[in-house]
Amino acid sequence: MFVSDHDPNLKGNVAEACIAAAAIKLGIQVLKPVTEHCRYDLVFEIGAQLLRIQCKWAPRRDEVIKVNLTSSRYTPSGQLQTRYSADEIDAVAIYCEDLDACYLVPVDLVEGRRALWLRLAPPKNGQRACLNWAAEYELAGAVAQLGRASHWQCEGRGFESHQLHHSHESESPADVGAHEFRNHFGWYMERAAAGESFLVTRRGKPYARLSPPFEQLIEPIPPKLELVQ
Repeated sequence: MFVSDHDPNLKGNVAEACIAAAAIKLGIQVLKPVTEHCRYDLVFEIGAQLLRIQCKWAPRRDEVIKVNLTSSRYTPSGQLQTRYSADEIDAVAIYCEDLDACYLVPVDLVEGRRALWLRLAPPKNGQRACLNWAAEYELAGAVAQLGRASHWQCEGRGFESHQLHHSHESESPADVGAHEFRNHFGWYMERAAAGESFLVTRRGKPYARLSPPFEQLIEPIPPKLELVQ
């Protein structure tokens, strides 16, 4: 019998145990809060970083893993549903029973959201932009990249792959292939709006450049032409 046939508390316990076991196999020191009802379930020690991890059990729905990002608790006024913020957690770890696989996503991808969808295969409607691919958040890969991003936690940066946040102080734009840019167009638009620049290449040659709007706004405005009487 699958765990999905049981109550939500059991699902959460199984997810937490599977995520902890998978992390330990990767050589991560896993810590658990002594008190209950914390906003995070585990703490991962990766290098010099201590990351607060919220664990989630997530079912597979066709070619998508659906992750519920709300938590419920009872108050004198009734049931209260809340969402997660960067002040409470650093990442969400996900266990999918159908695939027996674990994933790790940074808080900036889940903050304030009710749900997250990790896609296993391309949608039938041909959409390619603004999709979160499950393969890019597999636990082993995410942890390996976090180990290389020494300042990830203190600077609020996401994982590498297309989630890597390049420094705003960099003088040259980050290179990105045209295919990668097309598949994650929405994400690159958001990063450009935040102040980053990207040089889109095609077959290894410069093809286009995506820059933040304020770089254009600071250019001098040409004087208006006056009408000759």
